[in-house]
Amino acid sequence: MQPILADLESELKLRGFTQQTRKSYMAQNAAFLAFLSKNASGDYQATLSQESGKISLQNATQRNLKQYLAYLISDKKLSPASVNLAISAIRFLFIEVIKKDIFTGLKRPKPQKKLPHVLSRGEVRALAMACINRKHRLLFELLYGTGLRVSEAVSIKITDVDIASNSAIIRSGKGQKDRTVILSRSFTRRLAAHLKRRKSPANPYIFDAHGSHITTRQAQRIIVQAASNAGITKRVFCHALRASFATHLLEAGVDIRTIQVLLGHENLATTQRYTHISLERIRGIKSPADLL
Repeated sequence: MQPILADLESELKLRGFTQQTRKSYMAQNAAFLAFLSKNASGDYQATLSQESGKISLQNATQRNLKQYLAYLISDKKLSPASVNLAISAIRFLFIEVIKKDIFTGLKRPKPQKKLPHVLSRGEVRALAMACINRKHRLLFELLYGTGLRVSEAVSIKITDVDIASNSAIIRSGKGQKDRTVILSRSFTRRLAAHLKRRKSPANPYIFDAHGSHITTRQAQRIIVQAASNAGITKRVFCHALRASFATHLLEAGVDIRTIQVLLGHENLATTQRYTHISLERIRGIKSPADLL
């Protein structure tokens, strides 16, 4: 690992970034360095020749950065959200660690305004029935019943759950903020039964695996397989359950600010995306033509 990347890792830890964010920022900057090693030209190559060809992130210019971003968009076909993540990671390195600004005047790709994927209540029931494995059913009920992010769901600990009050504390969620979420009675009953059967009582995680917890990728595979078993043809993944949780609460008349708190959204505008996809509300509206 280059010293500058080691410095980046230390700074991320000192700032209290989550392990997931640290991993992402390290990977993004390593990818930028790899690109510079293979593809950079112009100002950067001139600097390399002056320093005996030594590859260094400190020497990169805005021109090199734009070349890299163009590569991500045109060659890698990354979405605006993924490109903006790369910009944020590289910007942190340069502004906070290297103390060099190559971002002045740089414009970020305009984010896509895609509506979240939402399942109908019938599809949710079919998905639940398709989770034959008890542990898989527990994961499904936690994701849909709480609206947790998949990273929060897989890392939840037994001690974070209060079965008596049907609630749980999500510690150090996105933005390093704790919050309380509701749990369904069905989930807490299944959890109590699951804990009695556990073979690794010393593991603190509900979804234990090899001394730790299952990965987000494993959780995604579980939900995708359940959707396939249920015969659901639309794209289903863990975040679709989070979107469905929010939309179904909205359709049930729950205040959007309450949903914002449950989801852990800092900005209400993020939660308001779900107001555009409540099909039940749309179907309940009469066309003005029907009132003539």
